[in-house]
Amino acid sequence: MRSRIVMSMLAGATLLASALLGVSPAQAVVVKAQPADVPAEFGTDWHDPLTAAPPIAKPATKSCQVTLADTEFRDFTPYQGTYTPPKGCGDHWSKVVLRLDGTVKGRQYDRLGYLHVGGVEILRTSTPEPSPDGIAWSVEKDVTRYSATFRDTQNVEMLIGNVVDDTYTGVIGVKATLTFYEGRTAAAQTPDRVLTLGTDSTLTTPRNSERIVAEVYATGSGGGCEEFWYLAVPDSAPYSCQADKGPYREVQIKVDGQLAGIAAPFPNVWTGGWSDPFLWYVIPGPRAFDVKPIEYDLTPFAGLLNDGRPHHVDVSVVGVPEGQSGWSAPVNVLVWQDAHRAHVTGKLTLDRAGEVSNSSTYTPGSEERVDTDAGHRLTVAGYVDTSHGRVTTTVDRKLTNTSVHRWTDGENMDGLDATWTDDESVTVDGRGPARTTATHRTYTMNGATTIGTDDRLRTVLTLGDRAAVVDTRDGRRTGWSRLDDTYSGDATYTLGVPRDQRHAVGTSSERYRLYGSGGCYDRSLATAQGVLTEDRSGC
Repeated sequence: MRSRIVMSMLAGATLLASALLGVSPAQAVVVKAQPADVPAEFGTDWHDPLTAAPPIAKPATKSCQVTLADTEFRDFTPYQGTYTPPKGCGDHWSKVVLRLDGTVKGRQYDRLGYLHVGGVEILRTSTPEPSPDGIAWSVEKDVTRYSATFRDTQNVEMLIGNVVDDTYTGVIGVKATLTFYEGRTAAAQTPDRVLTLGTDSTLTTPRNSERIVAEVYATGSGGGCEEFWYLAVPDSAPYSCQADKGPYREVQIKVDGQLAGIAAPFPNVWTGGWSDPFLWYVIPGPRAFDVKPIEYDLTPFAGLLNDGRPHHVDVSVVGVPEGQSGWSAPVNVLVWQDAHRAHVTGKLTLDRAGEVSNSSTYTPGSEERVDTDAGHRLTVAGYVDTSHGRVTTTVDRKLTNTSVHRWTDGENMDGLDATWTDDESVTVDGRGPARTTATHRTYTMNGATTIGTDDRLRTVLTLGDRAAVVDTRDGRRTGWSRLDDTYSGDATYTLGVPRDQRHAVGTSSERYRLYGSGGCYDRSLATAQGVLTEDRSGC
């Protein structure tokens, strides 16, 4: 497979549940295409890309819209512009919604992109691969957390790196807007400052910071092996992507060289992934159009960071072979300040990291095999002395990764069955009863690509993005939520022939369920040969 492939603040249960508020559980609605409406194979056009994810709930208040960018991408030249705050909606908003609308036609690879306002990354995205006749798609994202950035005039930079020539003809057109809804959010949800790292990777926080959260938009990309890091094998195994110790990857953040946070990267699959773009023409893989940042609560380090001096903040990815590129990891830092104290002091009281366990065993045979079992654990704790008393924050995070990677000679069969877990508990003790948010994240990937003697390539793949979140106060549950976003696809086409001779067929489906103490959302999509055959919603 590999050789051919080359061709929010912590989201506690109450926050996840709040995404459902204002979204009334819909009555079941089903759209089914008649058999005659589904072609025997893919043609020159298909349904525009869409996902089963819930829409952003929007307040019924006055709104104002600002255009951030309206441009086309033909190369790797960033769009540069200027953002001016909206007029007529005040300078505090109950919600800010980013919308990106895109168009492309012809032939083009999947491309990665970003959108920065004032240096703050507010969106990381990828693009669908187009039909000859052209497609349009859109992405919406709640960006209220960046409100502090939006209150001032800022530089805008956007890039979706692209190549346009006689073969790859797709010019990517995009329009990005912000819509501001009048009102106020809860102070706990919106930071007072949004910072970025300096060119020397340093961070200087306000001296009265009482809560600090870093978010890292970590993506393996660029067309090399790290785009498909989950398929890497030890150097001893005969496979096209090798890494010293196999596929285990872990995104670490350090403060002045001291380990401050660990996380499992999400196994993103872009819309050309697993050798088979026909899997993704209508329904992309989870998070492909809206890459979610990894979040690290750095509040235990606030006492250290609040000394008024710059501190080095480094992000690295464990497991990447030395000297090999392929990861991008921009950092935003969200800061909540103590309005009644000019200097908040504190101390890091615990930084206990276990050893990284990483066993990746190669077993030779007619079907080559690599079994991986890896993980890591980190606990950090610290306190800050605020105007409302001493507050202690304890963060415990445990990661695991198990996988079985099988392939045959020439990689004509290449399969992976992998699971990643990222368990995190954040306890805040002070100013009332102790509050804990426990999050259990699970990512799964199970599939295989095979190439038959007739040069027909078939990919069967299932991806899962799941999370269970529980909020407690003094040990009593106060809120909970469950997320289950599952994609499945099965697509086949003929290799080495012009596009109109591939005789491609494929089905795909996605079910997105989010439910809990705040409500319920449930939507299912299904496609065949690019036709939407089912769109069902309802709880």
